[in-house]
Amino acid sequence: MWSVPHQVRIFLAREPVDMRKSFHGLIALAESVLEQDPLSGHLFVFINRRRDRLKVLYWGGVGYCIWYQQLEEGSYQLPDAQAADDEAGLEITAGQLSLILEGIDLSSVRHRKRFQVSDQHRDATSSRRS
Repeated sequence: MWSVPHQVRIFLAREPVDMRKSFHGLIALAESVLEQDPLSGHLFVFINRRRDRLKVLYWGGVGYCIWYQQLEEGSYQLPDAQAADDEAGLEITAGQLSLILEGIDLSSVRHRKRFQVSDQHRDATSSRRS
């Protein structure tokens, strides 16, 4: 898989998607279901009902790109829903996306505590720079 810069966010649609959808259909889902701007440069991940096909939509700078993977055997395992039940999307990390693509059981993965910049700290830092 490609490397994802740390500024790029990854949004996973929680509901299955018809994999016949192409650019316009996935763009519409990114806007309406995930409530994100598809021109943002972030990645939008969609999966089918059987969880054996996955599409990633992103803006490539001069046009939209779709990365599509179909498993020959098995299925993708998605992370436990950390979002509220009424949210249609879930933000995941590049590491989680890599684990999903590699077929690693996410329920057995243990995350060690790491420093994370809080939104308040990020806002305070950016206001000092202005």
